Amino acid sequence: MQRPLVLFDLDNTLVDRWGTLAEWAAEFTTRHGMEDEEQAYVLGMVAERAYLSTFDAIRARCQLPVSTAELWRAYCADIAAMVSCPAEVLDGLDELRAAGWRVGMATNGAVDIQRAKLRATGISERVDGVFVSEEADARKPQTRHFALAAARCGTVLGDGGWMVGDNPVNDIGGGRSAGLRTIWIGNGRSWPPDDPEPDHTVPHVRAAIDLLLLHSADHARTMT
Repeated sequence: MQRPLVLFDLDNTLVDRWGTLAEWAAEFTTRHGMEDEEQAYVLGMVAERAYLSTFDAIRARCQLPVSTAELWRAYCADIAAMVSCPAEVLDGLDELRAAGWRVGMATNGAVDIQRAKLRATGISERVDGVFVSEEADARKPQTRHFALAAARCGTVLGDGGWMVGDNPVNDIGGGRSAGLRTIWIGNGRSWPPDDPEPDHTVPHVRAAIDLLLLHSADHARTMT
């Protein structure tokens, strides 16, 4: 029997990106003797998109005496040290694979930082494949992103599957366009009223994992 596929988003789905960035920005600006106004600027820049070029802009604006490469290396190391994935979520990824699922990561971002987070949290050991958008210049919600993520898991989009994430456009809209069923992680938010709804809405990622486990158990019962 074909192993079903589920792709997970990383930031604000499996890990708390916003909380980690806020903590990092506070430490970064204190370390470099920067004012509160600059802290808000730095946080806004990395929250929008964190790449090497982002730190080139931060270095120029804040007149920092270290190289862009040094700032980027320190950022990757700092975030990897700060970020965490809840134990019940890590256990859930193991449970999904034990239940026969192909589990993959489909994440936008720079390879250095995303893979550092995956290694530091233990997620990389618990998935069948990872695709980071910078690897092939294919960002969600492009269907090519999901196709490449599926390929990393040894399968193709035509075999169906699920996308789990917190972003209505990138994860849910993109996943739907790629032919995947979708689970939206609400994180206390309401679904945008004008957007086509996901197949399921849950408050957090462990609830999504439990829903998938229930789905596979129900499917197994119908096959016996």
